[in-house]
Order: sequence, then structure tokens, then C-alpha cells
Amino acid sequence: MDVLIHLFVGLHIVGIASLLGGFLTQMKAMGRGTARFVPAMLHGAATMLVTGVILVGLNQADDQHVNNIKIGVKLALLIVILDLVYVKRDDETVDKRLFGLVGALTTANVFIAVLWT
Repeated sequence: MDVLIHLFVGLHIVGIASLLGGFLTQMKAMGRGTARFVPAMLHGAATMLVTGVILVGLNQADDQHVNNIKIGVKLALLIVILDLVYVKRDDETVDKRLFGLVGALTTANVFIAVLWT
């Protein structure tokens, strides 16, 4: 079971890298007001959602403690991120504040995962 959990943790990290990497590649464009949500951001957020749900299930099946409040907060942030990226994915440009919000929520999600014990 540990190998499977570690596999999905790795895939979860790939998802966050895709989401955050897509955001970071658009930072210069955000300064010019021409940033857009790239497909990597949508795919990364979707990967995080799927692998996160699987991880919760695997950890519970392995009788490990799961902090449901922490998972709920992370899920709520991820749903907001996924909704914003999905709805605005075809727009030529995205408002700076909205684009920055996705980056801030993504970063908050990372810090919640790491610091909330």
C-alpha cells in the first residue's frame, strides 16, 4: 500500500508543478495585462483533484489518520482554482487580479499541505 500511496503523492506533486509552473510562466504577461490560463494549469488542477481524492481514500483504507478539516480546506481552495481556470480557459486575456488570485490560492494550498500538522 505504501508504494501506491507514494506513487499518487508523486502524481499529486506533478499536478501542483503543472498548475504553479503554468502560473509562473505567465508572470511577465500578467505584468503587461496579457496573461491567460494555459492548458497546463487546467490539467494540473484536475490532476491534483483526482490524485488528492485517491490519496485520501488510500490513506483511510490503510488506517492512517486523515485530517478531514485540512483536506476540506485544501479541497475548497482547489475547487475555486479549478472553477476559475476552467471558466476562463478560452479567454485571450485574464484580469490581473483574477490571475493573481489563482497563483495566491495555489501557493496557499501548498503551504497548507506542508505547514498544517
